[in-house]
Amino acid sequence: MSSFISYLISGISLGSVYAIIALGYTMVYGIAKMLNFAHGDVIMVGSYVVYVAVSGMGLNPILAILLSIIICTLMGVVIEGVAYRPLRNAASPLAVLITAIGVSYLLQNVALLIWGADTKSFSNVISLPSLKLAGGSIVITGVTIVTIIGGILIMAGLMLFISKTKTGQAMLAVSEDKGAAQLMGINVNKTISITFAIGSGLAAIAGVLLCSAYPSLTPYTGAMPGIKAFVAAVFGGIGSIPGAFIGGVVLGILEIFGKAYISSQMADAIVFGVLIVVLVVKPTGILGKNIQEKV
Repeated sequence: MSSFISYLISGISLGSVYAIIALGYTMVYGIAKMLNFAHGDVIMVGSYVVYVAVSGMGLNPILAILLSIIICTLMGVVIEGVAYRPLRNAASPLAVLITAIGVSYLLQNVALLIWGADTKSFSNVISLPSLKLAGGSIVITGVTIVTIIGGILIMAGLMLFISKTKTGQAMLAVSEDKGAAQLMGINVNKTISITFAIGSGLAAIAGVLLCSAYPSLTPYTGAMPGIKAFVAAVFGGIGSIPGAFIGGVVLGILEIFGKAYISSQMADAIVFGVLIVVLVVKPTGILGKNIQEKV
């Protein structure tokens, strides 16, 4: 029983990381109707910033994390402005998708040139004591506690931001109809840039949490978590903030249980297989809504 609970907690922790990444995906898609497949590589860049700041410069971990968030936020704005904005009204949506894949490979190869292909040992920057339960048979690490609580707080904060602030209301308006929002005096370009900035800042946080739990770092660190987070966003209902969080947590639990009770080699196949089943039964995802096209 204790092992089951330990696996469950590990799954929720990993799922919370996927959820934080998926929140960035779902915000960008929900508002800009774009799939930013370079999102996973922003995670990698943010992790390298913390690695260099702590290991190379001796910076305080908190300052290193803040620096990572700032750099990734600015990167998100630059990527949107340079790579995606000129293609926003492109005739084919494939243009944006191909550009996103190109930006992803660009970031990976720049990281290869700067840091090389060797695996770096990422220092745990979250130094909190572990929590022992059931007489010490269940140990919850400080990273796990921070990850789960952080994921819940970020989801709640985003929901409040969207529903209670002027910028959040502008995001909702842009997500409904860009043209009508512009006629109402909303700066669409600024609103979408803010969305990319928030998503990229969340990617930096997710990178720190992921590398603190699994302390290895390469230029490809963010690739698979990015894909799984996209799966989580689709699983929960892309465009839905609570859906992205639920999808991430469910995905993390499925992955850990798959590795523990079935096969570590088959865990990813099980996760993607469950996604296919869910989408066949409910194509819009768990909390997604059917949208009728106006003609």
